[in-house]
Amino acid sequence: MRLAIDHVTTYHFAGPVRQGLQRLRLSPMNGPGQTVETWDIACDGGTIEASYDDENTDRVTLIAIAPGATAVTIRAHGVIETRDCAGVFGRQTGYLPMWHFERPTALTRAGAGVRALCERLKAEGKVGNDRLATLHALSDRVAEAVAYEPGHTDVATTAEGALAAARGVCQDQAHVFIAAARWLGIPARYVSGYLLIDACEDQDAGHGWAEGFVEGLGWVGFDVANAICPDDRYVRVASGRDYDEAAPVKGMTYTVALGGGARDVERMTIALNVKALESV
Repeated sequence: MRLAIDHVTTYHFAGPVRQGLQRLRLSPMNGPGQTVETWDIACDGGTIEASYDDENTDRVTLIAIAPGATAVTIRAHGVIETRDCAGVFGRQTGYLPMWHFERPTALTRAGAGVRALCERLKAEGKVGNDRLATLHALSDRVAEAVAYEPGHTDVATTAEGALAAARGVCQDQAHVFIAAARWLGIPARYVSGYLLIDACEDQDAGHGWAEGFVEGLGWVGFDVANAICPDDRYVRVASGRDYDEAAPVKGMTYTVALGGGARDVERMTIALNVKALESV
């Protein structure tokens, strides 16, 4: 499948920016299940200063915000050819040891809720030597425990917080899955990217899912929100131990001339279009 993606993010600031930097993970890379035909990042209100591949071999782009800017617009767009690999990404790439993905983060720390969820799976006999079957059962259980319902969580919501609320978005479901998998001794990580949604080209956000490591297969993806392993409708962009490490835009710091102190972004808008193209 060939997917055309056009992703525009605009940050409106509370006042003129004195100085600032944004770190972007918005560039898909060639890999299992996808080939990049074209991809470009442009910035209005800032300058692209550098790009590099991080410890997970994901492409990072650094943008300096223009002094005096009151807004910055980032456009990432291109065409990706995708293939259905039944969710299997494969072997570990990058420079991090596997134990790195067994360690909890602030967003994925297993508390009483995650531990109880795992104990129920064990009691039902769904945790065993077949790690792939365990992860499928875990995905089903997380979907039951955290209903997909936008508007109740944010990027700072933890796995335990999402479980307590019993609702959230794809990011929250992925965090619960990751926290539980790690508590069960299975390396897990977060993946950010894009998803082609039937009859809905225009979207208000990118997508996120989880991966667990299975001996003999490598990394295998689980999209709890859609109860499926990623197929050719998915485009992978970045990965990390949690959303914070794979966030599309991060690390923005700036000061506003008036008052001389740091200010928050006043408003952010996203326009995302993902559509299928005819094969060439």
